[in-house]
Amino acid sequence: MLTLPNLLTLSRIVALPLLGFLLWWPNWQVGYAMAFVLYCLMGITDYFDGYLARSSGAVSRLGIFLDPIADKIMVAVVILVLTAQGYLRGPLVGDMHVIAGLIILVREIAVSGLREFLGGLQVSVPVSKLAKWKTTFQLVALGALILGGAVQGQPCDAAGVCESLREQWIHVVGLASLWGAAILTLVTGWDYLRVGIKHMD
Repeated sequence: MLTLPNLLTLSRIVALPLLGFLLWWPNWQVGYAMAFVLYCLMGITDYFDGYLARSSGAVSRLGIFLDPIADKIMVAVVILVLTAQGYLRGPLVGDMHVIAGLIILVREIAVSGLREFLGGLQVSVPVSKLAKWKTTFQLVALGALILGGAVQGQPCDAAGVCESLREQWIHVVGLASLWGAAILTLVTGWDYLRVGIKHMD
């Protein structure tokens, strides 16, 4: 039976194609504004589905399965589309910001595989406070990159020439936060790997 928390989680997954569509047109500032509103709504449902499940005692196996998948798919969709449309490009190091996005995606895949492996051994890996900070930086980073597209437009032209830092300050905040998330991703990923290695003998 689908509970309200599960429906909220499913709504995030169902909304992903629309989010990807709105982000697909890099110079469509109205589209990016709508994408930012949708992204914020998805973040709100992410908070409330967990809160409602815990407060009402409606935590289900389906919810435990769907919630992290919905989060990871959303992050992957946003990072990949923003990369394709030139939003992980900046005035200082150009396309090198894509590396931060790759670090985040590789970690998500690796940790998912590790959790599946440890789950078969009946070993749980609780989410650390540092991992929650990583998630916060990640959500702020992607939100800022989308908002930058809505307010300031595409950061660089087709030739790779980027606007100044002052003119693209929202975009720069997003890129800086993305690197912060990438650094925390490496730290927390190593923490999870150390736990996993202990059970691989």
